[in-house]
Amino acid sequence: MKHLLIIFFAGFSACTSPASKPGLPVKGSPISETAINQSITTLKQSTGISDPGRLEKGVKHIASLWRTEDGTEQIFMDFCKKNFIADESERVLFFEKVSKNLESLLGYFNKITLDLKENIDLNNGPVLNIDKEFSGYSVGNHMLNDLYANKIAFMIALNFPYYSLEEKSKFSPSFSRKAWAMARLGDVFISRVPAELDQSASKSVSDADLYISEYNIEMEKLLTETGKTLFPENMSLLTHWNLRDEIKANYGNKESGIEKQEMIFKVMERIINQDIPAKVINNPNLKWAPFSNKVFENDKEIQCSSEPDSRYQQMLNNFNAEKAIDTYSPDLNTFIARKFSGEMEIPLQEVEALFDTYLRSPQLAKTGATIEKRLGRGLRPYDIWYDGFKTRSAIPQEELNGKTTARYPNPKSFEADMPRILKKLGWSKEKADYFSARITVDPARGSGHAWGASMKGEKAHLRTRISESGMDYKGYNIAVHEFGHNVEQTISLYDVDYYLLNGVPNTAFTEALAFVFQSRDLFLLDIQNSKPDQERLNTLDTAWSLMEIMGVGMVDMKIWKWLYAHPESSASELKSAVQMITKEIWNTYFAPVFGIKDQLILGIYSHMISNPLYLAAYSYGQIIEFQLEDHLVGKNFATEIERIYQQGKLTPQRWMEGAVGTKISVQPILNKLDKALN
Repeated sequence: MKHLLIIFFAGFSACTSPASKPGLPVKGSPISETAINQSITTLKQSTGISDPGRLEKGVKHIASLWRTEDGTEQIFMDFCKKNFIADESERVLFFEKVSKNLESLLGYFNKITLDLKENIDLNNGPVLNIDKEFSGYSVGNHMLNDLYANKIAFMIALNFPYYSLEEKSKFSPSFSRKAWAMARLGDVFISRVPAELDQSASKSVSDADLYISEYNIEMEKLLTETGKTLFPENMSLLTHWNLRDEIKANYGNKESGIEKQEMIFKVMERIINQDIPAKVINNPNLKWAPFSNKVFENDKEIQCSSEPDSRYQQMLNNFNAEKAIDTYSPDLNTFIARKFSGEMEIPLQEVEALFDTYLRSPQLAKTGATIEKRLGRGLRPYDIWYDGFKTRSAIPQEELNGKTTARYPNPKSFEADMPRILKKLGWSKEKADYFSARITVDPARGSGHAWGASMKGEKAHLRTRISESGMDYKGYNIAVHEFGHNVEQTISLYDVDYYLLNGVPNTAFTEALAFVFQSRDLFLLDIQNSKPDQERLNTLDTAWSLMEIMGVGMVDMKIWKWLYAHPESSASELKSAVQMITKEIWNTYFAPVFGIKDQLILGIYSHMISNPLYLAAYSYGQIIEFQLEDHLVGKNFATEIERIYQQGKLTPQRWMEGAVGTKISVQPILNKLDKALN
């Protein structure tokens, strides 16, 4: 599940990504090189300048942020002379005051944003147009303009200039925690984007999220070609999450499991191709035969037009909103660069190379052959979600649903059970109560997500989808995942020594802990493992799941590379491109494993619409999860999780070395997969 992060300061440190285009014009500063050099020279002649490198970096950086409305070159030079802090003790005091104020600003804006999105995110009644408008309103974006206008932003950037990803990677292992926090303060003001462009980008993502959150398929209305229904009444499944999970749930169904899976697979193809009849989306009043694509009202066939490429228009809207920001971000001048070299702090080329190495590994074809033997049939494309290695696959879905619905009839019952869950994982009663008191559970309108607090004193939110009959097993599995996010969010805010280090290096690291929690869902239900070789099966499951999520991550990245190469494309042209890209990725990596070519299923993921370029974080999350699980063997789970996540927002590789003693790598899982296969 996605982990929503609200970032009001678009400060992501990085060198320019090779995916960006340095030749693009930058809408920037009127400050000349002469004025910059004169300011540096004047300050160097002052007494007490102990770090000329920091001085030069700071002056040059605020020059790149300066605009005509900020004042003349003389005003710029006077500002530098007056506001550069040479005395280190005064600079430390400045840092402490800024940290305190940023926590207040970011914390309250995060709370306001939660409030404004409540009627969209939570299942608390009908959605009105006014709800949509408030949800898309980025309440904090004008604050950035204010901080530039009153020169606070320049004061901070002058004395705490940002360090590129390359520079941070060279920081000494002896670099102090305070020095790391000060470097993160340098990440706050990197680019200066007009508020209306930030607002447009925020609204585009919000609109896309709403589009996805209302994209339900009424399963009891689906018909076979003989007019038979396969699914129970009142089963409304959200694309793609719930559709995927229903495929997973039917591996243990010997009677109609394959027939159900094939029907869901056809529904997914209709969505990707956009030949799904528009009227059947989120509509319980019509029956639909997905294979023939016929629609029936009162048992009479009616004519329905297809969805008008809305899925791909949402992608285009996101692209156009982000592209408008590019020229205001000289160091990260594409959305691709901002997401990878910036937010993720792992360059795109490094991500692609890691994924390519894993997806080409011969062990995956051997794993596929193992699955074929277990299924007693050839692989089908939807078997990318094969779920049979898990303990729960041997337990009837009805039995699991019975346990979860009885235990969790509503969101508050899950919230009340959180202390027990944490104690079962190894936390003391005191610590379990401490974390639980800082997390609240809400009824989600969509599939669910976790939303952390941004200041001490506020709670993290676990949003989960629960029907009137209670939390089914699929919902419980997701809720445990989101609870893992919430625990990370609480540790990395409340228990980190400097506010500017709160959080994790990127979202992959919070996904890792969410996966660690999710893998213990049956244990938390007091269901004992009945498979003696479960460790081997867990390795096979992790390896297969990683292949699937890396594949869709590759599709997501290639779509955005195509968009930048074809910026004037239409929704129809983008649809054709996505179909081409999904087939290309499938044929390169999956066809050798499945023995089937030209499949589109990798294009179904909703993240590509509502949370673009996020999917790669899941792959890294699974890799990190595997390394964490390997490290946790024989250790106190609770103690180690707290120690590891108290590191806060270091660079990814430095964090990983501190956590488990090695860098991020797929080799450990491939080594263990070899043993599992043999």
